[in-house]
Amino acid sequence: MTDTLARYTVNWNYPTAVKCGVGRIAELPKWCASLGMKRPLLVTDPGLAELPMVRDAIASCEAAGLPAQVFSRIKGNPTGRNVDDGVAAYRAGGHDGVIAFGGGSALDAGKAIALMVGQERPLWDFEDIGDNYLRVKVEGMAPVVAVPTTAGTGSEVGRASVITDEGAKLKRIIFHARMLPAVVILDPALTTGLPAKLTAATGMDALSHNLEAYCSPFFHPMGAGIALEGMRLVKDWLPQAVKHGDDLAARTEMLVASAMGATAFQRGLGAMHALAHPLGARHDAHHGMLNAILMPYVLDANREAIEPQIAAAARYLNLPSPSFKSFLDWVLHLREEIGIPHTLAAIGIDAAEAQLIGEMAVADPSHGTNPIPFTSAQYHAIFERAVSGQL
Repeated sequence: MTDTLARYTVNWNYPTAVKCGVGRIAELPKWCASLGMKRPLLVTDPGLAELPMVRDAIASCEAAGLPAQVFSRIKGNPTGRNVDDGVAAYRAGGHDGVIAFGGGSALDAGKAIALMVGQERPLWDFEDIGDNYLRVKVEGMAPVVAVPTTAGTGSEVGRASVITDEGAKLKRIIFHARMLPAVVILDPALTTGLPAKLTAATGMDALSHNLEAYCSPFFHPMGAGIALEGMRLVKDWLPQAVKHGDDLAARTEMLVASAMGATAFQRGLGAMHALAHPLGARHDAHHGMLNAILMPYVLDANREAIEPQIAAAARYLNLPSPSFKSFLDWVLHLREEIGIPHTLAAIGIDAAEAQLIGEMAVADPSHGTNPIPFTSAQYHAIFERAVSGQL
């Protein structure tokens, strides 16, 4: 291993135990055993389930005396039914822990399955509303080792899962502090096969988390500092990761930027996510792509409330003539450079449901920490501009 890559082989204990470095996936059985697992269930998505990286992970667990099985019946936007099916597989296989392995969908589903295996109430009773988390039987939760294969959601260091309620066509946030995985393995080698288009969309998701957390009015200076540095990592490394997918340094930096975004958004999110959640639920569209397209329109709508701090971010990012305008121009240039469409229409979303989307955005939990408390009519207008490209 080169000196450049060796510097990335580190252990952190914030916000949980993180094992970072090339080849660290080889330690998976060790960390599963440290949590008392003897028969883990590996939760992943159908696309990854047949790839060598999953087969190798299963084989390494079995070689260490930890027979493991795979559950992969989950959608790109995981549903309540997917979680129920995973719980059934967990119980049928006599499992005692979860390996959440993959992108945001697998990580969110894996964490939700680990929560639900010991509960008597239905999943939606644990939606992140008020004190619902107090309903959780903590002793029934299963331990989780999280292994991200994309650099976007940062769900591996999150305390919640975003799950689609298909009946209501709504995304719900399921929360409990103990949903935070006990061990995270950040191995950039697992992300090198991600296609450029998905690298771009997931990378912009990481940027959206850092950016919205940074703009939140909630007082949390630590989160703001993490978010600012997370944005810098995206600026410096995302184009390289998209253009040169085998660059392990770029892949490591983006994994870290992703984890930083999810750590920072303890500070809250905002209108990008308030709009992306209902759009994802109703159109089954990629969450990172939605945030990437919505980003400049939401920035522009929030301008009067965030201009000074965005100018400060522009200075930190070393943008020319640092200002709100230079930051917005950078976002637009970055999107164009890595192949993100300029409009929602380009991914097949029209304005037919604009009024409904506006109403759903106001009801979304992310709305509460947007810098401006938009009305449904204002969300309606932002959405229509993102469909037409009016900026």
